Amino acid sequence: MRGGRHIAAVTDATFDLAAGECLALVGESGCGKSVLASALLGLLPGNARTTGSALLAAHGPAGAVDLLAADERTLARTVRGRRVGLVPQSPAAHLTPVRTVRSQLAEVVRELRGARGPALAKAVEAAAERAAYPAGHLDRYPHELSGGLAQRAATALALIGDAPLLLADEPTTGLDRELVDRTADELRRHTDDGRALLLITHDLAAAQRIADRVAVMYAGRIVELADAGSFFGGDGPRHPYARGLLDALPERGFTPIPGMPPELGDLPDGCAFAARCPRATGICATPPALTPGPGSSVACHHAEERVDA
Repeated sequence: MRGGRHIAAVTDATFDLAAGECLALVGESGCGKSVLASALLGLLPGNARTTGSALLAAHGPAGAVDLLAADERTLARTVRGRRVGLVPQSPAAHLTPVRTVRSQLAEVVRELRGARGPALAKAVEAAAERAAYPAGHLDRYPHELSGGLAQRAATALALIGDAPLLLADEPTTGLDRELVDRTADELRRHTDDGRALLLITHDLAAAQRIADRVAVMYAGRIVELADAGSFFGGDGPRHPYARGLLDALPERGFTPIPGMPPELGDLPDGCAFAARCPRATGICATPPALTPGPGSSVACHHAEERVDA
């Protein structure tokens, strides 16, 4: 950054994701969720650097690849769209402004499925229908679309290749509840066909509807990784921040988490959530590691001290 500062936008993010599984990545805005997705596809800005590895398993004739080590040619020609699909967080910015939605869908269908002639037109309409994009709006340009239509167009483009891994970054933004549920169900069908889905979302209802596991991110770190069933039901989350996210829902109590997340460039030495946490003690001056526990992995010195609503 300016002045030679370095900011760790995401730190120590470690997880796996199996074929046929949906992992929901949740947390407040600015915690690093979208940065993580961009890193996996080589879409970070030029001043960003990554360390570690992100191994994409072999699929068919394609061998395994480390997404963080792959060069731009490999990512552009063999990974993006083909092995990893993306529903972008800002869909309108990812659509080509001078071409209609139909034209953009047709290009992707031709490239990834090889459709031509009359079959191409049918495949384009089928791709639109899959994402609940109305056929009557296919000949519109991106600037003519509402936020919800742009979201559905981007989702349609992402699903065409049936990539083994789909990164869906806020795929329900701008949609009403009925379309949220329909989109979530389509993403779940995509997963049930044997593909992996990383769902990045603020919509905990959508996550509860389709996720197998939940990863909670705070201030650039994953602080809890849990089975979705135990996270949303049963004993609930073990980390106080994760529990606070659920308690803030209207149907759960509508109790906001006090305070604001820390700036990533000015993180405390210890637990980043300590200033907002009702359980914080002196031990929280030491950063907690993500450690396995009953039902989940959690980074909290007081994870065993459950507080039941």
